[in-house]
Amino acid sequence: MATTVDTTGMTDVEAVVRGDAALLEDDLAGFLGSLTAPARAAASVYDTALRRSLYEPVADAVGSKTGQQALPPTAAAPGGRAPLRPSMVYWAYRNYRGFPGESTAGDDTAAELAVIRRTAVAVRILLKAAVALDDIQDGSDVRYGEPALHTTHGTPLALNTGAWLIMSALRHAADPAVVDSLVRSVGSGFTGQAVDLSSRTALTRAELLAAPRATRVDFWEATAALKTGTLFRMPLDAAVAGLRVVEDDRLALDGAMRQLGLASQLFNDLTDFVPELGGANTHEDLDGLGNRVLLELLDDAPPEAEFKQYVLGHPKLERTLLALAEEAVALKRAAKDAVHAVCRSERGAAYFDVTIERKGHLIDRLLATVRQRSGV
Repeated sequence: MATTVDTTGMTDVEAVVRGDAALLEDDLAGFLGSLTAPARAAASVYDTALRRSLYEPVADAVGSKTGQQALPPTAAAPGGRAPLRPSMVYWAYRNYRGFPGESTAGDDTAAELAVIRRTAVAVRILLKAAVALDDIQDGSDVRYGEPALHTTHGTPLALNTGAWLIMSALRHAADPAVVDSLVRSVGSGFTGQAVDLSSRTALTRAELLAAPRATRVDFWEATAALKTGTLFRMPLDAAVAGLRVVEDDRLALDGAMRQLGLASQLFNDLTDFVPELGGANTHEDLDGLGNRVLLELLDDAPPEAEFKQYVLGHPKLERTLLALAEEAVALKRAAKDAVHAVCRSERGAAYFDVTIERKGHLIDRLLATVRQRSGV
């Protein structure tokens, strides 16, 4: 049965979230510092070239603020002078090993916290590597208002930086169980990206156009579960691997993160049609066949269709947007219920909600916006 979250404890929980997030930022700064310290004393041509071609792109990639909305600065709170990004890795640690002041007798908490700290840094590095590589593959020059790495350092260096970050993250994680989890997640992400890229090729496009709706949706779901779901699954699976959490909980969390990944991808696809949330990027991805809205509406499209014009003029567009927005909210709620069911306390459930609602609230806002547009 799902844990009921007592919101009266949110102030205390948020302080712990902020403390953990500040610790992660300190560890990331230490990681970057250890990298760039030799470069600052560089004297030779070789050292200077290494700084320009590796250390500076790495610092730009890891230091980027792109991603989910941060907790705003709060005076007198941990990390109060800077925005903080909570980590699912630390949620796992708090859920399974307790909050400050709680008894954890018999646990080697110092050693486990060291594993968690390294895991959280490794996960953040891998997510930054994914951004750098994904922007190249998608031809994106801007990510959340920031220049993409390949636009500032060039595609060859951005590719090399992404690959180097993956290697560095796996080495930094150190714990064999964590590394094994991260390797599998990286493989899943690359697999999903490969299939997503295939939707831009002539053969796959022809097959999707000829396929019935159910087949098109299956294609989208399998791809999204690997490509986007991995971004949610990776932090949690690595953390519970490092903590040696029981298999039943690990499977439950894996399923919940798959649902969150599908909800997130639905949100991303739908914002192509909702200027209130998509902003300047609205309608930019409608010539490909990876968008769920387009895949839902392809039944009447001729092979030579100009997809943007076709889908924007489709009589079922608004009904489809509403149905998919409702699906995204249902997936998010189901995921939260599944996670709450394995929470050890109300504080653990509240910590998860603080962490996930940074993007989750946008999924609810999307549904409200689509309903308002549809007059429902």
